[in-house]
Amino acid sequence: MKQNLGFRAWYYFRMGWSTYFAFVFAAINTLTVTYFLAIDNYPFLKEIFPSFIHYVILIGLVGVPILMSIGYVHFKKSPSFRAESTVAYESNPWALRDLVNSEYNLILSLKILQMLNKISEKDKSNLSELEESQKLEKELREFLNNRSTGNKLDLDYFKSWK
Repeated sequence: MKQNLGFRAWYYFRMGWSTYFAFVFAAINTLTVTYFLAIDNYPFLKEIFPSFIHYVILIGLVGVPILMSIGYVHFKKSPSFRAESTVAYESNPWALRDLVNSEYNLILSLKILQMLNKISEKDKSNLSELEESQKLEKELREFLNNRSTGNKLDLDYFKSWK
């Protein structure tokens, strides 16, 4: 970690700057510039926004919900976020390794479960546990066979944990 200290600090600086400082500064700058260069110079706009405070409040009441809607569309309805996520996995070998390892863990778990079920079928003393294990094996096999990045099975399963 010590050899990365400078790059880590640079990364934290960029995140703090772009996520917080630049966001707030840009919002204040945009409101100030648009009001004093545009609205202040046009009498019909000055009637709608008699003061800077009125302008900020109205833009906040109208602009914030619009921007929230745009953000929702970006994450939930637009293919752009999926493309961003794909690029993030392609460029980050650790995240990609986690994804691949989790897939292999699922396949390995299924194989172990299948082997345990075969062993348990010979011993009929725990029929209820065997049936439960076979049911779990069937669910896991169906889940692995039917899931894809295009359908919502992973999300549905995640939501069912609540």
